[in-house]
Amino acid sequence: QVQLVESGGGLVQPGGSLRLSCAASGSIFSMNTMGWYRQAPGKQRELVALITRGGWPNYSNSVKGRFTISRDNAKNTVYLQMNSLKPEDTAVYYCNAQGLLTTSWGQGTQVTVSS
Repeated sequence: QVQLVESGGGLVQPGGSLRLSCAASGSIFSMNTMGWYRQAPGKQRELVALITRGGWPNYSNSVKGRFTISRDNAKNTVYLQMNSLKPEDTAVYYCNAQGLLTTSWGQGTQVTVSS
């Protein structure tokens, strides 16, 4: 397993942008997927975006066209660029690393979209 630490969350106005980072304690090169999930108060955790080992991204319909996931294997870091943020994007965002036999989660970072 790897230890994951998210950063970059905060308060932003609707229409604004944020960039989340997820730094891993070890190599992410061998991870099958790296992903971002989010959980809003009173709701279940949901997938936001993931990126495969080969670099192919997948997005939930709610963020497609607004969010971009990327990975830098040399820095063992995954990013989530979030543009055109909406109040409904408010949640705690979690980083996930899915290996062949292991799953790791970060502690989460709060994103609040409000005027």
